[in-house]
Amino acid sequence: MTFPRPARALCLPALAALLSLAPPLTASALAAEPPSRLDIQAQAELSVVPDRATLEARLWEHTPAVPQGAEREADAEALRQARQRLEERAAALIQRLEAEGLASEAITAGSLQVQPQHLPMARHDDDEGVPQVRTRLLRPVSIEVEDLAQLPGLLDALTEAGVNALDGVRYDLSDREAATDEALVKALEKARHKAKLMAETLGIELGEVIAASETRAPVFQPRMMAMSDARAEGAAPTEYRPGTITIEAGVNVSWALDDAP
Repeated sequence: MTFPRPARALCLPALAALLSLAPPLTASALAAEPPSRLDIQAQAELSVVPDRATLEARLWEHTPAVPQGAEREADAEALRQARQRLEERAAALIQRLEAEGLASEAITAGSLQVQPQHLPMARHDDDEGVPQVRTRLLRPVSIEVEDLAQLPGLLDALTEAGVNALDGVRYDLSDREAATDEALVKALEKARHKAKLMAETLGIELGEVIAASETRAPVFQPRMMAMSDARAEGAAPTEYRPGTITIEAGVNVSWALDDAP
């Protein structure tokens, strides 16, 4: 439906009158509006001393190397003998660790692993050599240490028991949750301190907290250390110091601002 031309002409003056009644919204007026909130971002680090550790060691035995293609003929008996030697060594190791005062439930012997290995060919003057094959039987051992004072003695026991590999020490905490909570509290306290400092300096009044979020959730990662024993003959035992574990946390907190008196 279309309006007659005179009706349109009457609407334009009325619209202009309404617009003249509204106050102008300028950039200076917007800039004069005081902020209604204060946003603070804070990060904190917490250094804690570990109170437990995990030792990882490996024992292995090999079957005799045989020419490739002939390993199946002698493999069954060779595997049986290698496994018997490995199990005897693992049992002796567990007994040695228990003699150091370690509880039996703190020792975990992993599953048996059977790995074929292809050895470099032994070349002779009159031929190109024959590829050799053998089988490695491996059993990992994991040791949970609740008292770090036991660590030097346990490392000595592993060495004396003839383990084939020591994969280092993983330091840990018995209560990870408490440590990550403490890191988060530290970040929140830092945010509150910064907010109060800014409010006092700027002459503004803090109201209630209206929003809070984590910018970096606390992440706990056990600390790995390679083991080294550089003691000389007759020297004092090596000290194993766990150092500290660092936990980082970050928060973003917003406060409402009260009107100044």
